[in-house]
Amino acid sequence: MKFLVGCLLSAFLSCFFYNLHAQVNVTAIRGKILAENNISAEGATIILIKYKDSSIVNTAAAGINGVFEFANINAGDYLILVSKAGCEKLYSGPYPVKSGQIFTTPDIFLKLTIQKLSGVTINSTRPELEAQPGKLILNVQNSLSAQGNSAFDILRETPGVRVDNSNNINIIGRQNALITINDVPANLTGEDLASVLRGIQANTIDRIELITAGSAKNDASSGGIINIILKKGKNTGFNGSFTGVAGYGKYYKSNAGIVFNNRTDKVNIFGNYSITKNKELHTITTDRDVDFNEILSHYHSDYKSVVGRAIDNFGLGADFYLSKTQTIGFLVNGSLTDNDFVKNNSLKIYHQSVFDSTVIANSSPDRNITRVNYNINYSGKLDSAGETLSANINYTTNNRSSTEYITNTFFDASGNPTGAPLLLQNSSPSNIRQMVSMIDFVDPVSKTSKFEAGLKFSNVVSTNDLLFGPLINGVYTSDPNYSDHFKYTENVNAAYADYQTRMNKFDLTVGLRAVQTVAKGISDTWGQVVNYNYIDLLPSLLMAYKADDKNEYSLSFNRTTKRPGYEDVNPFLYYIDLYDYRSGNPSLRPEYTTNIELTYSHNKSFAATLYSNTTTEAYEFRYYVQNDTTKVNINIPKNFGTIYNVGLRLLAPVTFTNWWRADFKLDASYQRYVAYPQNGNLNKGTKDIILSGSQSFKISNSISAGLIGFYETPSFYGISQFKANYYADGYISTQLFDKRGTLKLSMTDIFNTLRDRFNTNYQNLNFSVVDKIETQVVKLAFTYRFGKTTFKTITHPTGNEEEQNRLNSKEN
Repeated sequence: MKFLVGCLLSAFLSCFFYNLHAQVNVTAIRGKILAENNISAEGATIILIKYKDSSIVNTAAAGINGVFEFANINAGDYLILVSKAGCEKLYSGPYPVKSGQIFTTPDIFLKLTIQKLSGVTINSTRPELEAQPGKLILNVQNSLSAQGNSAFDILRETPGVRVDNSNNINIIGRQNALITINDVPANLTGEDLASVLRGIQANTIDRIELITAGSAKNDASSGGIINIILKKGKNTGFNGSFTGVAGYGKYYKSNAGIVFNNRTDKVNIFGNYSITKNKELHTITTDRDVDFNEILSHYHSDYKSVVGRAIDNFGLGADFYLSKTQTIGFLVNGSLTDNDFVKNNSLKIYHQSVFDSTVIANSSPDRNITRVNYNINYSGKLDSAGETLSANINYTTNNRSSTEYITNTFFDASGNPTGAPLLLQNSSPSNIRQMVSMIDFVDPVSKTSKFEAGLKFSNVVSTNDLLFGPLINGVYTSDPNYSDHFKYTENVNAAYADYQTRMNKFDLTVGLRAVQTVAKGISDTWGQVVNYNYIDLLPSLLMAYKADDKNEYSLSFNRTTKRPGYEDVNPFLYYIDLYDYRSGNPSLRPEYTTNIELTYSHNKSFAATLYSNTTTEAYEFRYYVQNDTTKVNINIPKNFGTIYNVGLRLLAPVTFTNWWRADFKLDASYQRYVAYPQNGNLNKGTKDIILSGSQSFKISNSISAGLIGFYETPSFYGISQFKANYYADGYISTQLFDKRGTLKLSMTDIFNTLRDRFNTNYQNLNFSVVDKIETQVVKLAFTYRFGKTTFKTITHPTGNEEEQNRLNSKEN
């Protein structure tokens, strides 16, 4: 590990000093670019022009606080041309620069561009995929493949993102990423998170940020952060869009939604509503062997589930502009999810290869989830120097009801019923309340530096009940071996500080986040089973060197943590079938990850990253405890050991012709899993190569088509060996009604190949699984935009991202 760190640091310093040269008697021109409301125009393009002959001398991008500088220029008179997406181009000057002088211009202010309807056409020069230090940005409005899709579909098709059949979303290895929407959590995980993301349509999204090296301000997440930034209209008046989707695979799919925005000089009111209705097939085939007392037993199960979903997503908010520099906002959003299942499981039992019996389990669970988040936020500029203060207060409720009545029927080898059916009740309601408050302060220390600090306080109370037992004499009873009441309380107090500075061509960000966690969990059956009080110090460092306008190098280091989800520490024993259960682990501890990345990027599009990360106390993979006597298998999270991971990520955009372009992504890594002694003697290395890409074809000015592909080699993860995984998607779209409308026909998983296949052979475990969800779907999507169609991005960071993302809702 030390050798690897040394190699990465040596490589960075080589690039660093290769481009460094002595600067004596510097002649330079510098200044600051500001946009609306005196907000720094970071990222604006600045061109330095000779006043005498209008020749271009150099170009640059505005950095921290909108600051720019052109050094080592000749004496003379200069003009400055500034451009930024959504703003009018602006010439400033001329400015006389003397030899040996560093000339500072007055602040340069940009004006917003008011576009007409023709502005619907995407004219931005931003690439579809944009590489920046520590993160990759998908500019959704520049993506032909994204139009008409949901956020879930976009993520599944985005290079560098892995979505498995359990709807786990990863960007760093197989660790679950922290999902946020406008810096606000999606609130759920797994299937329920996927349902929320399916309700967010592409026409509402500005960009998606894949953050692998966050600053101290970000909630620490070992699996990285996926932040979905939504659009909000900036024009006065009323505008918005409508989207309708109809599809079919094995079952129907449908979605309809509206997004609107109404802005005046004093207030901006915005909202959205969508309804999703669909059915989806899910099948799992499992083969498990148990060798005990010289008797080999084999269990073959075929699970089939059809779930019908009705999801209402809603949001309503308002921003009140108290002055040109102060805004107060209110926001309420959430979702109502109704899941109706039809579950059937056939379990065939063999002893010594002789067919013995069959157990058929049928049920129709009814599971409802109501999620509502209330937010009040304030942001204000304190003085002309640019000091800003922002604050957020959130209150979130997440209520789940889940009722299931299971019928187990038993048959002998000849198919004859044996005994009476076993009827079971399985009810597991939960209620989670969160209160999160956060305050942030930003001080532009100078034209090239800024200091940022903040505090965050959160309180979470999770109340859970499990009522499980058989029907006896016509009455469902409670089995004390399973039924329980569990209350979990957690307080998290965090403080962070970030310092950013620019020194000529170098950007440096140094940060530290301190987090105190106090948690207590009490079970009626087991008493107090959780009692934590600890402090984590999480440093971060990002160094970037911009050699010229197109070439940039960066080196990042950060330490992150991930606390278990609230359900992961719940000691309940959840029933799956008579021989399979799922349980939480109240002794589960947080996992910690140390990340190092060295990145080279060209023109903010091509990027190559060498990375290394080490995770201790790792628990984010399937672990099982099997009782060979009873043949019962329990899926339980456990701090299993340490994961070492080194690799190379490549992002390569290619333009073949003016009508054919592509983005390719390679992630090649070597991973090693080392178990703690109490968990066995696993010490296994494995390679993992992921190839993904998207191609777009411009058939005419209004018609386009595309192909998306994904392939992952066989790889080992945790204690399981996974087989290769691959799929291909395609689409064709056309613009209608003077480009107000978009009609898109698409097909996902064209060859119906996407499935998870793995086998586990570790200690006394020996089983294999084929997990397939309904992915081969044809969809027709229509989007219509009304009113004014120019947008700017306004986010409402609420500060409770991590807490809400830890709300688990795992299906049995």
